[in-house]
Amino acid sequence: MNQERISAFETGALVVRQELPVETGLFKDAMRHLAGAVSVITVGRGSDRSGFTATSVSSLAIDPPSLVVCLNRVSSSWQVLQRHGSFCVNVLAHDQQHVADSFAGRGGLKGVERYQDAQWQELATGTLALADALTVFDCELDDVIERHSHAILVGKVRAITLRQQVEPLLYWHGAYRHITKER
Repeated sequence: MNQERISAFETGALVVRQELPVETGLFKDAMRHLAGAVSVITVGRGSDRSGFTATSVSSLAIDPPSLVVCLNRVSSSWQVLQRHGSFCVNVLAHDQQHVADSFAGRGGLKGVERYQDAQWQELATGTLALADALTVFDCELDDVIERHSHAILVGKVRAITLRQQVEPLLYWHGAYRHITKER
């Protein structure tokens, strides 16, 4: 198998193509080109709760309404999720970067500590939702597909909350972004 990089100039841009196996660094760089909504996934109940920040959230089906979320299996949230069987996808608004940072573990916060700087409400599944999130999906864990380092979580949506007239928090090229309106 040819493992060397092949470079070419097309329309003024450098194109890099690599045959298998793909280098981890190149893969990470390529993935940074995907802009994504920033979500906080909350799991657990009471003192047995945790959560994580994710951009790997996607709709799966409309009938029944379901979502897909990817979770690293070495995360503390993985064990909590397995014990409780539900999760909440909190799609963040543009002014909630501090919540994304807390759930990404910035500042060393873990478990229940990640919930301290925001208002939360309990949902039908028992999971907590961010009170002023852009969108909230309360999900029952429907299926888990374990592949490589991650688990693909399939969540059956039990309830949805929408906040109107608010811009999303986005992540692109390693930084938070906001939608700017054209003038």
